Amino acid sequence: MVEFKFEAPTIGRGFFMVKGNFYFIKNEYFDRFKDKFLMQNKEKVSGEVHNRPCFYAFKDDKTDLLWLIPFSSQIDKFKKIYDDKVNKYKKCDTVVFGEVLGYEKAFLIQNICPITEDYIENEYVDSNNNPVKVEEKLEKELVSKAKKVVRLVRNGIKLTFTDILKIEKELLSI
Repeated sequence: MVEFKFEAPTIGRGFFMVKGNFYFIKNEYFDRFKDKFLMQNKEKVSGEVHNRPCFYAFKDDKTDLLWLIPFSSQIDKFKKIYDDKVNKYKKCDTVVFGEVLGYEKAFLIQNICPITEDYIENEYVDSNNNPVKVEEKLEKELVSKAKKVVRLVRNGIKLTFTDILKIEKELLSI
């Protein structure tokens, strides 16, 4: 099993998003977009420096914005949320489970947020400094469900914690 690390080289002006990879957000994003539901950076965890949360990113071809989906290792917590939604609504498009570096993770589409490449701090890499990637099957599910959730939010259905439309509007006006 490949170990992971959180400290990746900072991405410079020549940054471009690679399909299937994971990224960390600059603090400036949280300073600019004050939303209490955005998953904030946690630079110290148990006294150790880390970049967290980590986000799976995909590009919106219509707007050129990136959409970021955070993931969590708190599987039991999110399986309960997932099960509750399935019991109530017969489905759940806001939480998806999949592997990252051989460990099960919960991808939190309910916490999705838009961003531009200017706010990407660095890329998530393993101990060999290789970019961490999501498997193609999981990627298709994540992108499909995320696009569906964003479409529903645009149609007035509240499925995300963050006001993604407000952030999107501001990013598009820059």
